[in-house]
Amino acid sequence: MKVRMAEEKDIPRIHDLLSQVALVHHKGRPDLFKYGQRKYTDDQLKEILHDKQRPVFAAVDENDCLQGYAFCIFQQHLNDNILTGIKTLYIDDLCVDETKRGMHIGKTIYEAVLDFARDQGCYNVTLNVWSCNVSAMKFYEKCGLKPQKVGMEVILGDGKTQMQF
Repeated sequence: MKVRMAEEKDIPRIHDLLSQVALVHHKGRPDLFKYGQRKYTDDQLKEILHDKQRPVFAAVDENDCLQGYAFCIFQQHLNDNILTGIKTLYIDDLCVDETKRGMHIGKTIYEAVLDFARDQGCYNVTLNVWSCNVSAMKFYEKCGLKPQKVGMEVILGDGKTQMQF
């Protein structure tokens, strides 16, 4: 398994994996995540793949077929009133094909992201994980990540009424 930057030819497989992630989120929080929807259009993915501020890593097998990915975003708060100007690489999404899990592909992708972030002069690598995704939380803890902040909520309605904006 090798990790390279994702390319336009990977878009069909990226959509397959994005669908797997979307289903996990829908099952965990159907009140928040729609069933069967695409996170990105092909045009949005093409734009992301060509954006140097949003690197996308692809774990590919010996046939150059994508088996996992990590969508990342550079973040930096310059001239902020309270935050320092550290450079962060934020992992927006990391997924390994559900048929390939347990083969250390996720760890390989994560380590490639860390190496890249170091090479780019980043201070840290961050990510968010939904608390309903217990397996992802365990994976990230096993990789050595620690909570930086915690998002909390209280649900006020029965889910049948939604405000339209």
